[in-house]
Amino acid sequence: MNDHPTAPVGHAHPPGATSDADAALALETEAGEVRRFWEGLGLPGLVDVHTHFMPERVLRKVWAYFDALGPLTGGLEWPITYRQQEAERAAVLREFGVRAFTSMLYPHKPGMARWLNDWAAEFARRTPDCLHTATLYPEPGVETYVREAVEAGARVFKAHVQVGAYDPADELLQPAWGLLAEARVPVVIHCGSGPAPGKHTGPEPIARVLARHPQLRLIIAHMGMPEYEDFLGLAERYTQVRLDTTMAFTDFCEGFMPFPRQALPRLGELGDRILFGSDFPNIPYPYLHQLQALERLGLGEEWLRAVCHDNATALFGL
Repeated sequence: MNDHPTAPVGHAHPPGATSDADAALALETEAGEVRRFWEGLGLPGLVDVHTHFMPERVLRKVWAYFDALGPLTGGLEWPITYRQQEAERAAVLREFGVRAFTSMLYPHKPGMARWLNDWAAEFARRTPDCLHTATLYPEPGVETYVREAVEAGARVFKAHVQVGAYDPADELLQPAWGLLAEARVPVVIHCGSGPAPGKHTGPEPIARVLARHPQLRLIIAHMGMPEYEDFLGLAERYTQVRLDTTMAFTDFCEGFMPFPRQALPRLGELGDRILFGSDFPNIPYPYLHQLQALERLGLGEEWLRAVCHDNATALFGL
């Protein structure tokens, strides 16, 4: 992703907002709607396991990639809804009532993971409501820096098979997976083939990882889109596998990778292992829409309470 020009950074202008004042009013209105959502469920707030905070120059290049309709976006128009500075983005999540969130970050080549982890540790120190996040890549020394991150207090890891273009079952990663399984540290992993397939995406490579590390706490990002049913099957087989809702069920994704209606009962039965995720700030629609998309599934308030708050609270001991 680093081969693309830097994207401009400014204030978020939600749909219909034409000025900073309009944008501020739109965010205030949306925050009220988000809060009404979780208050109506009797919750103290939300826990979002899939939000992106990373070094600003890296994030700007990610945004530039989306702006340029890079190949991994599937060629889709992808306007970034919350294109604010770091402190403003964190403030938006707090206004929404997000009690805890993550700093999902990921390397696309060797030599990046350790310094990303150093940045993430510092971000977590200055952002108490962020779950200390770390990442990894198949390279010599990966076990060492993963151990260092765990010992430094990392509470969740991010792995991105699509962007990193690596096999998650790579032998270089086996000691790190074993370490994370033993430490019981969850790993949010983008391994489905959406929005565009990669050489090592899909359920088969992850099945090989789980066969060797059945206690690894994998959180399948984006519900495993578009191989939803295959990844539901892995969760049914392995008790430590979870899935996050990131972008799934929204109008945007239903338009090109719809969730199969026949799988809704399975989704309901796995309600204790589905976690709310949004992909904030890199989403082409308002944050509220992800919550509305979950609600319209019709799986009930108990399911929504577990997904939007209670499951993550239990997993991370919040």
